[in-house]
Amino acid sequence: MSNNVDENGKKTYHKKASGKALDTVKKRSKEHDLKLFGSCFCPFVQRVWISLEVKQIPYQYIEVDPYKKPQSLLEVNPRGLVPALRHGDWACHESTVLMEYVRTISSSTPLIPPSPSPQKIPPSTSPQADSSPSTFQLEDLNTGTPLLPSSPQSRAHSRLWADHINRHLIPSFYRLLQSQSTDDQPALATELHTALHELIDAADASGPFFLGARISFVDIQAAPWILRLGRVLKPYRGWPDPEPGTRWWRWVEALEGDEAVARTVSEDELYLDSYERYAGEL
Repeated sequence: MSNNVDENGKKTYHKKASGKALDTVKKRSKEHDLKLFGSCFCPFVQRVWISLEVKQIPYQYIEVDPYKKPQSLLEVNPRGLVPALRHGDWACHESTVLMEYVRTISSSTPLIPPSPSPQKIPPSTSPQADSSPSTFQLEDLNTGTPLLPSSPQSRAHSRLWADHINRHLIPSFYRLLQSQSTDDQPALATELHTALHELIDAADASGPFFLGARISFVDIQAAPWILRLGRVLKPYRGWPDPEPGTRWWRWVEALEGDEAVARTVSEDELYLDSYERYAGEL
């Protein structure tokens, strides 16, 4: 863990991505109509980020300090929370909603004006539009990698288990991470194991991803927390590594080895430092 402190002796937090994620930030820094506002340590941001990388959609990544919210972010989300997305004069937030939006974006065709927007950036504060041609159409034309399958039943199955991730897996992760009681931690670890095993049991038997050979919506929903099991819960709470050869091990290995996922991952130290305020010192 780092020993970075400010002039008052207080430990500082990471404000910029590192490793492969930093390379992606630099690559995606060019001005663009589609803008993702994010913070390097936020798993909810990483969901949307992975989605954009999987779909291979051009976009601009804007790294913000969540404790010093810039006006450009407040225009998109008045609460100043990330992730937030701006697409031309349209803006939205909340990671699952943004994943659904990214899922429907197709590249290579002109932008078709969307239906009346739930939120518009005031014209007086909107920056000049990108001078390059718009490159998106709000219609799924099967360009890029689809995040949901075509079958209505498979889509419903995916959305059901995405809901499981949000309702059960993520809260269990944070309850265990934030618990300072060694008496309570075993039961909380069991709760998280149960949520994971239910998800694994619902997955395609062969895998390695949730629906089979290709990464999709449910994988991306869970990926940031699966990646943090080894990077955060293992050092802080003794979370075990997957047993080699198991379905769970194949899934974790597939996520760790996926190029789109890897492009959003910082160095381990960033995650250790970022979660210390929740978990306590090692």
